[in-house]
Parts: sequence; C-alpha cells; structure tokens
Amino acid sequence: MRAAIFERFQGPITIQNIEDPTPKNDGVVVKVNATGLCRSDWHGWMGHDQDIILPHVPGHELAGIIVAAGKDIKNFKIGDRVTIPFVGGCGQCGECKSGNQQVCDHQSQPGFTHHGSFAEYVALDYADTNLVKLPEEINDITAATLGCRFITAFRAIVVQGKVSEGQHVTIHGCGGVGLSAIMIANALGAQVTAIDINDGTLELAKQLGANSIINASNTNVVEAIKEITKGGAHVSMDALGSEITCLNSIASLKKRGKHIQVGLMTNDYSKLKIPMDRILADELEIIGSHGMQAHKYPEMLKMIIEGKLHPEKLIERTISLQEATIALPNMNQFQNKGILVINSF
Repeated sequence: MRAAIFERFQGPITIQNIEDPTPKNDGVVVKVNATGLCRSDWHGWMGHDQDIILPHVPGHELAGIIVAAGKDIKNFKIGDRVTIPFVGGCGQCGECKSGNQQVCDHQSQPGFTHHGSFAEYVALDYADTNLVKLPEEINDITAATLGCRFITAFRAIVVQGKVSEGQHVTIHGCGGVGLSAIMIANALGAQVTAIDINDGTLELAKQLGANSIINASNTNVVEAIKEITKGGAHVSMDALGSEITCLNSIASLKKRGKHIQVGLMTNDYSKLKIPMDRILADELEIIGSHGMQAHKYPEMLKMIIEGKLHPEKLIERTISLQEATIALPNMNQFQNKGILVINSF
C-alpha cells in the first residue's frame, strides 16, 4: 500500500509502498477514505511523543470501510463504514471498565503507538471497544474531522466544562480544536469569546459562532475578557498549549470558574507554574481533557444529524497524500484557517 512515512523526527516525509497491515485477533483493518491533518500529527513528527517508533506513518483522524477483521470481533463486520476516537481503550483495565477509555492504561493510538492513517489502509486495535459505525447522513470527509479535534472539544465543553446557556466561554487559540469548541459552545447557548493572533482565523471564529473576538497580538487579553464578560468567564479553554494562553485563560476566569487544558503542553511548558494562590482563594477548577470515548459518540452524532453542529464548516479544503508530506511539517506556521483533510491516496 501507499503510505506517508518519516524515518527520523523532523526529517522529510516521503510516499513509499509498504506491506499492507493485517488485523490482530481483536482488531480490524480499515480502507482509509479520508483522514484529517492535525497538529497532533505535527507533534509526533517533531518527536514529542515517546510512543512513536521509527520509521513511522502518522495520522489518527479517519473514516473508512472495514476490509479485514480479527477472529474475536463480534460487533463489526467487513463492509461496515466506521470511524474511531484517537485514543483506543483496551477494554480491560480499570479505567476502561469504568467507561473512561479516553484515559486507558494501555491505550492504542493509530499514528502514535503504531502506523496511522496517512496510508491506503490502517490497522485498528481493540475494535469492539473503540469503533463507531457512521450514519449515512455523515460523509467520510466530515467524519474524518471528528476523531481528535472535534470530539476533544465536544467532551471538554459538554462533559468537563458543563457549559450551559448564557454562560461566558472563552477559547484561547482558534485552530481546529478551538474552532470546534466555539461551534459547540455556541450550540449550547453560551456567549463565546475567541482569542487568536490571526485576523483571518478570528473572522472564521465569528462565522462559527463567536460573539466576540480578541486579537491577542495587539490587546491586553485578560482586561478585554473581563470587560466583555463583565467580570470574567465561567469556562475558559486553552486550545493551543502555551504559557501565555494557559495563564491568560486562568487569569480571565471569574470566581469559581473552570479552566480546561486541551492544547498539548510540551517541552518547558509541561512543567508550567500556575497561580495556585488565586486558584485556592477563588475556588477555580483546573481540568484536563483528553479525547472522548467511543460510547459517548451518539450524543454528538445526533446533534450533527439534527443540524445543531456543522463540523463540515471547519474544513478549509481537501488535499492529496502527496500534498500532506509538505503540509504536515509546516503546521507550526499556522497558514491554514480551517482543517485539511486527505481524501486522495
């Protein structure tokens, strides 16, 4: 099969012909019809994920059709059109048995723990626990935007943040996960403020549901949020993952507000000092959010089918696998306002 491969971190990505994958007893092989290009793929290419073994095929947001199934598979069959959350739970550990597969002790992640979906075919482990059958109303390109950014934003806003109508929600960073969060919070009736440094991205944020926008490159973000929200946000998300976005998010909360950390904090940021004195005095909540379980998909899919959520509006354009070899290393340039989806292999 054709696949995009890098043989060293931060090295060139090339298209190569490699052996087709075979399913484990509890796994399947999926013919990839579409796969999203995500900043998490860039983190993997940079060498920020210790699970990656070189040479490596990236890609973890996907939609496709099952073409082979292991002997232990009970809930799916060849020909099923499926997607999967980027964290695959083993189904056996304590976290999985409690329904929290997103923090599985033995998680499987295509594009990180094994070859991913920047290829014609991808092997997916623990299939009965993690696969999601796609409804006819959602096409492959749209489905390929869901498996990381959109589900992460959905769980962060709906489950972790418990956002409700009329609350002030601020989103720091308007990449794919930030824009998704804006759309979801707006659908729940929140008053949403979007913060970024790119005017084009902020304009897209307005189109997707932001009531207010702030360009952080020329504005005191915390003061602006306090003015817009008349005292501070109920819920604030760092959707980028940097010192300034994290600290601004915490500083802009009202008393008893919630900060949700979704953006990956790497290198020096992973040990960031945060204002514990204010967290204690104002009873702030600091919450991590890491993907979403497969069994939680139905609520989200229902909102998409009913027209309450429109993930297709997040898509900037589709690209080929060859184009992805150039686009992935350049993701830190933030040249794209929306999501890129590979649909030509």
